[in-house]
Amino acid sequence: MNEPTDGLWRSGWYRFARPLPSPNFGPRPPGARIDLIVVHSISLPPGQYGGEEVQALFTNRLDWDAHPYFEKIRGLEVSAHFYVRRNGELWQFVSCDDRAWHAGASSWRGRSNCNDDSIGVELEGLEGETFESAQYETLASLCPAIAQAYPTAFIAGHEHIAPGRKQDPGPGFDWRLLREQLGWDRSMFPPATLDP
Repeated sequence: MNEPTDGLWRSGWYRFARPLPSPNFGPRPPGARIDLIVVHSISLPPGQYGGEEVQALFTNRLDWDAHPYFEKIRGLEVSAHFYVRRNGELWQFVSCDDRAWHAGASSWRGRSNCNDDSIGVELEGLEGETFESAQYETLASLCPAIAQAYPTAFIAGHEHIAPGRKQDPGPGFDWRLLREQLGWDRSMFPPATLDP
């Protein structure tokens, strides 16, 4: 992969993220063009913030018996490249050179299996609820850094690449604010997020 010379990246790991390697990843297919950022939201248990459950889930260390909700996801093996806490703290679980397991059955820009050529960013939050200013600030600095290292052409929510199956980050996510912060062309965003 192409990496900038300013020291932001090392083998797909971002300098300003806290690394916690996940076993849940694999190689990207040959010739994969990493041109999509997918924004998700997650909290475990749903609506509870500040714990270490998301990190435990992404590293296969979650105590399935610790909360009744966890029975619904028992045995799930998932990951994302990045996770942004409510306070803006940034974690990384998978090298961006590799394929994280965040999108599931999905399709965007005429291609299916978005895990193959996307970078997944989870925001600590609940779909439909709002997110913190610190999270937008972190996302607004992370996305340009990704675009320096990878041929980023699109950014979308999980709800856009898996409509009907996923609803995150949901209506509480301020796409207009993110567009303003990034200054990226409107063509990079899902049509549903653009003002009429």
